[in-house]
Amino acid sequence: MKFLWPQYVWSMLALPLLVALYVWLLRRRGKPALRYSSLQVVHEASSRPWRRHVPPAVLFVACAVLSLAAARPLATVTLPWARTSIMLAMDVSLSMRVSDVKPTRLAAAQEAAKLFLHDLPKNIEVGLVTFAGSAQVAQAATMDRESLVSAIDAFQMQYGTAIGNAIVVCLAELFPDDGINLGDMTFGPRQKARGRDEKQAAPAKEIKPVAPGSYGSAAILLLSDGRRTTGVDTLEAAKMAADRGVRIHVVGLGTVDGPVGAGDGLAIYMQLDEPTLREVARMTGGEYHHAGTAEELRTVYQGLGSRLEVQTRETEITALLALTGAALVLAATALSLLWYGRIA
Repeated sequence: MKFLWPQYVWSMLALPLLVALYVWLLRRRGKPALRYSSLQVVHEASSRPWRRHVPPAVLFVACAVLSLAAARPLATVTLPWARTSIMLAMDVSLSMRVSDVKPTRLAAAQEAAKLFLHDLPKNIEVGLVTFAGSAQVAQAATMDRESLVSAIDAFQMQYGTAIGNAIVVCLAELFPDDGINLGDMTFGPRQKARGRDEKQAAPAKEIKPVAPGSYGSAAILLLSDGRRTTGVDTLEAAKMAADRGVRIHVVGLGTVDGPVGAGDGLAIYMQLDEPTLREVARMTGGEYHHAGTAEELRTVYQGLGSRLEVQTRETEITALLALTGAALVLAATALSLLWYGRIA
């Protein structure tokens, strides 16, 4: 344990003096003559002599706790109110139907994602974003794993791959007060006629860039098997995440050269754009992993899950100790009033 004001730790040396003072007062008090209205009071006092020492003992403990709080201690704890969120962005483009990853890319991704949720600590919120030609929130951040599994099982494949859109939607979920608007980024700001009672949409919030990867309360886990074909530029979206300190861990699924015999004349779009995906991870302080098989994909998700656990931090616990000390003072006072009718 560390202290911000270590000089106040020396105040605890006065505690033995308080104990000595209490013992001296007991001896000095002697046996004064007292008048009792009931012999029962005398009987109870003589049958439980230890009770007279309980309120002072509790008060001494309170003084020790308050003296420790005065030094502003720091402790490494996991704060129960410190929310940690992970946004899981998963590609549902038509190329995910390819079977180079058995049984298919989509099925392997679904099973790996559910395994990831199972191994992740229960106190971490997870949100789910799906993307193809557009990106949408399939499940808002929640600790309810069953809802997330249901959303994963309900994937529907679509045309196109908008990786940048997926990142922007994830950031909009993580920072709802920043006014991030995917529509404005895609089509430009639009002026809408408003009625008298309509509220004007909040403008995008200007932020001060921070160090990439410095935001420890959230991360984005992105899985894609292709390359951007539409939507916001991938690296532009990655810079938005980097400026907010959000790490993006990227999983590239499938073969780099694209599946053999890819039809529909879309072979180029079914090839994994590794250079861009690696740059997304690098820009944001995240990691890039390539998974060419279902087993590799599961291994990647398991490894990321172990690193995305809640991190313990060095936190000042002065308020907690002060509250404990105050509660002990009240307890000592209450016991004294209850047993003796006065503050002893």
